[in-house]
Amino acid sequence: MIQTEMRRAAKPRRVIATAALTLLLAGCATDDSNPGAGDDQASTAEFLSEHGLDGMDAVEAIDHLDRLAVTDRPSDLMASVYPDELVLAGEAQEVTLDLPEDKAYVSIAPYVNTTHDCFYHSLTTCRGELGNEEVDVQVTDSATDELVVDEQAMTFDNGFAGFWVPSDISGTIDITHEGKSGSVEFSTADYGATCITDIRLS
Repeated sequence: MIQTEMRRAAKPRRVIATAALTLLLAGCATDDSNPGAGDDQASTAEFLSEHGLDGMDAVEAIDHLDRLAVTDRPSDLMASVYPDELVLAGEAQEVTLDLPEDKAYVSIAPYVNTTHDCFYHSLTTCRGELGNEEVDVQVTDSATDELVVDEQAMTFDNGFAGFWVPSDISGTIDITHEGKSGSVEFSTADYGATCITDIRLS
């Protein structure tokens, strides 16, 4: 569902840059401009169809885009994950899709040597060091000591591994890979990060 302008203005999130500018940026999006809106904008359904996301909701679109091979990622689309919505921006239109109220998406890029600063995950531009590598992941809710994620996962081609976790929790993320491990605190409450790039494996 497209959010109203009033709701957009109230959200403490960065607005996506125009595609022409953001295509020049390496890694995650950091610019703060907004694509223009015109009377001839395509409908949300048409926009999604044009970008290979026909009929998808926010969860399906996030899962699809984060799993694409790097070479298959669209160059004319910016897709950023915020705590409660997915923002999709083309050259002249921006569309937002609501995330489920009880779910949050956390995309994690552990590293050994190199990383980048990131807060809100860009599905089309973010790159991590360890693409297509097996990692053991544990995500713990500190309030209950419950393991909300406990699995061996394969990082996507972009070096990230994405997980749907409960919204409004805080805890720790522990990663192990080839005898190296790292840990970091995280939160999905109060507009917490959706992009975790500070887990150094040592």
